[in-house]
Amino acid sequence: MITRVQVAWPDPRPFAGREGRPIRFLAASDDAEPALLHARNREDLGPIDGVLGAGDLEPEWLCFLGDAFNSPVVYVRGNHDRGGGWRDDQLRVPDWLLPGRIENLAGIPIVGLEWPGVDGTGNERHPGLAWGQVLRTTGSLLLARLGRHPVVVLSHVPPAGIGDSRDRYHRGFGAYRWLLRRLAPPIWIHGHTNPAAVPRMVERAGRCVVANATGAVVVELVAPPA
Repeated sequence: MITRVQVAWPDPRPFAGREGRPIRFLAASDDAEPALLHARNREDLGPIDGVLGAGDLEPEWLCFLGDAFNSPVVYVRGNHDRGGGWRDDQLRVPDWLLPGRIENLAGIPIVGLEWPGVDGTGNERHPGLAWGQVLRTTGSLLLARLGRHPVVVLSHVPPAGIGDSRDRYHRGFGAYRWLLRRLAPPIWIHGHTNPAAVPRMVERAGRCVVANATGAVVVELVAPPA
């Protein structure tokens, strides 16, 4: 079953000309959702404005989702996303979203936080590198004059204490929790956490919805009241 999450988006501008229709993203991470292999299931989900990858999915699967929904793909890399199909000469999807870069899908600004140190040796946690990502991201938002505007945060690892699990490797980063408090984004999408290790796939931290995209989740952004 594919989770559906509806979030109120406080900025009316991206909804101009949509005649009340929400902006809809398919977010996915870690495990390829088998239900999406069937055309009937994809049709039942309805139109999708963009695919958001939260890491640890093969490039071929991201490419399939983009083609199947005829939608642009924006994604971050997870701790397993290197080598193999991730080599430059084989990559079949667009470049991944690096920390500090802002991508727009359907008029919605998206910032990304890949696994810190993904290109290094091993898969160790690097909390210090996560702080570097956060500083680059906040700097880019300020330069783009988006410091007070709503954004979607797309990360592989969740913020500490929200949507993460107790084991050390799958614990969230404190730097991300700081960023969540500073930005208060309407929605933060992440992967990395096994659904069996947490009580809920969708959490709330103040005004922010924190959604675990393991498998797949449909995110609907709805316009504020006129």
